[in-house]
This record gives sequence, structure tokens and C-alpha cells, in this order.
Amino acid sequence: MSLYNNANTTYPYWMGSTGIDERETVMPHPVVVEARQIASNQILVTYDKPTDLVSATNISNYWIRSNMSTPSDIASVGMGEAITKENTIRADRGMIVPLDNSKMRFIMTFKTNATMGVLYIVLPCYVNLEGTSGFTGANWGPFSRNMFIGL
Repeated sequence: MSLYNNANTTYPYWMGSTGIDERETVMPHPVVVEARQIASNQILVTYDKPTDLVSATNISNYWIRSNMSTPSDIASVGMGEAITKENTIRADRGMIVPLDNSKMRFIMTFKTNATMGVLYIVLPCYVNLEGTSGFTGANWGPFSRNMFIGL
């Protein structure tokens, strides 16, 4: 099967034709490669490209979804909830800092521990590429390994 519907289009089969090329309207942005728990209250987040440090270290640009009915530990949102400005991770619950000078690896540290056996999904949004600003979308994709089970 071809990636494209037919030879007369430049749209991949999952996009369809809308009259504009969606691939050109998406602003380049970093995508999470991996999020993994490294301590009871810490997560290592790795991006595929260098990030703008201001947006990448803004804890309110992150959500953590859990499969608990009511998130109460490191999670800010449950499985059935939409992510909103009101349920981001707040500065009184955690922080995120660069691990090194790569601008690609960051440590999230929380005031509480993750719960053992709970599924967590790290959901960053609005993180810009180094030297850019204005990205208003999600920073994860279909190949992001942004889920982990609490240890």
C-alpha cells in the first residue's frame, strides 16, 4: 500500500485533501522520545531536538495522566479528563530542570512520590524548539515512549 492515496496528491492517506498542505502548517517542535521514572519522585524526560529552555522548564507546560480514578500524587489528570490550563502540574507540586547542557534532557521532581503499579503518561505541550517561540500544540507523538508504571 502506498503512503499516498494516489499519484495525483501529496497528502498521506490519513490526512485527505483539505485544500491546504497540513504538513507545512505544523510548526517544527521538539517531541518527547522517552519519559521514565528514575526515583520515587523523579522522571527523566528526553526530547528529540534541543528545546527552548524557558518553555521546557515551565512546569505548567506539563500534565501527567494516571489510571487512578482521582489523581492525587504526581498525576494532574485522570484517564477520562481532558487536559486543560486548570489541571497542569503546578509549581507547588513539582519542578523541571535541565539534566545537562543538551537542552534535550530534563528531570521532573515532585513533592510526592509516584504510586507503585499505577500507569502514568507524561504529556508536555507548548515546548518550543531552541531559538523559536509560539508553538501551541502537543510535544508527544505516536512513537513517544512517554508512559511508565510507578515503581
